[in-house]
Amino acid sequence: MRFLIYNLQKLLLVAFFIPCITIAQNKNSVPFEINLPKRGLCAHRGAMETHPENTIPAFREAVKAGAHMIEFDVQLTKDKKLVVMHDATVDRTTDGTGKVSELTLAEIRKLDAGIRKSPEFAGLQVPTFQEVLDEMPLNVWLNIHLKGVGQAPQMIAEILKKENRLHQAFLACGADAAKLARSIVPEILICNMDRQETNWEYISETIKMDADFIQLRGEILPEFTDYSKILKENEIRINYYGTDSPDDIKRLFELGVDFPLVNNIINSIETAKNQRIEIAKPLFHSNHMKY
Repeated sequence: MRFLIYNLQKLLLVAFFIPCITIAQNKNSVPFEINLPKRGLCAHRGAMETHPENTIPAFREAVKAGAHMIEFDVQLTKDKKLVVMHDATVDRTTDGTGKVSELTLAEIRKLDAGIRKSPEFAGLQVPTFQEVLDEMPLNVWLNIHLKGVGQAPQMIAEILKKENRLHQAFLACGADAAKLARSIVPEILICNMDRQETNWEYISETIKMDADFIQLRGEILPEFTDYSKILKENEIRINYYGTDSPDDIKRLFELGVDFPLVNNIINSIETAKNQRIEIAKPLFHSNHMKY
């Protein structure tokens, strides 16, 4: 018994002091409660200011920086495969041309997703949804921005349930896509992206659809305090798109916003620290390949 207690004490000490922790468990099980950040910074498309957006290196850098939430975009290819890309076309971020929906996964994988950012990133591929998911810690929020509808909401919901990611992942989408995802996985978390003409209408619709997150944007208003009050009463977390300004980030936290989206997570994380927000210390599955 003393041996078991001693080893348990050592394990707890390691978990407390090591910033990057691997969990000794099967990939398809999360046998204990994981505490997710109550507030912090969301790395918009990963560390997109310094790395090619929506690529594996960008996500790895965001995790390394201590992001509390990571946002990425998912859509379907012509052959119904889930890839991570923001635009409807591959033109801006790769050396190719054409609509994602009109290209197969094999065609998209031949493209260079890093060269337009910098020659040092030449040769990067557009990642699949599964590849990105495999890179993500278990204890940060995953902000999955759905592009287009089709079968994607159901497909993503099924994968998140199979991979035991429902505790941390949410779909940022409209009401129609949310309904499709919930028809397959009723408990899936949703961020309502169906914005209305006014913030109050947007808040009302978000509450009505029983969403879990909302994403405000535009001018930072004193009224955010009022928005925060009613949203918190309905257990809805508040994201804000987007800013890298330290003053704006500080003000957003003061007004009740939970997760500002930032492009430069490496610099902005210092602002969070100054607000006494601890950086996220990633927890991984035991079979995760460390980087």
